[in-house]
Amino acid sequence: MLPDPIVLSTPLWEFGTSTGLGTAIETATGWGGLILVFVYSFLVAFALPGPSELVLAAPLDLGLSRRTVLGCIVLVSAIGKALGSLFAFRLSRRVTRASPITRRLRHSRFDVLERIEQQTIVFCRRYGYAGLAVVLCIPLFPDTIPIYAFAAFGDDSLKFALAAFVGSLGRLLVTLGLVSGVLAVV
Repeated sequence: MLPDPIVLSTPLWEFGTSTGLGTAIETATGWGGLILVFVYSFLVAFALPGPSELVLAAPLDLGLSRRTVLGCIVLVSAIGKALGSLFAFRLSRRVTRASPITRRLRHSRFDVLERIEQQTIVFCRRYGYAGLAVVLCIPLFPDTIPIYAFAAFGDDSLKFALAAFVGSLGRLLVTLGLVSGVLAVV
């Protein structure tokens, strides 16, 4: 039996926009939607400013229980983010400054990035790869900042990718737990 096709309501040329890929994830169905989950998670690790938790909203109809579908989404997303983090690790060895957006934020009136980066650097020096996994478990915290900060000090790409994988799994599980808790109360 062939896998279900990817059903999108967003044209592929809008994937680079902040709403294009998010909308694609939110409207993807079938087994092919897992490819979008992977791609989004890969890109959010090193380039996209969007929340990695968005993948949990993918309405994938895989013919499995909702828990099993969520398990598939979490696993595929964690693998995607681990590989995206590894790409960022390699990229950080070649690039000293990220994007034009980052440069604009640095020159803005309030340098929020500088403060977050300083705290992240102190944390990563103190706790190493385990610290990366912990930081990546924080829901809605931008992924790119700790990934690039840790990449600057890390020297073992396998440990780095493993920490990103564990942190991504943790973040999605924490998010699912928080959402389940809120829904149980409501």
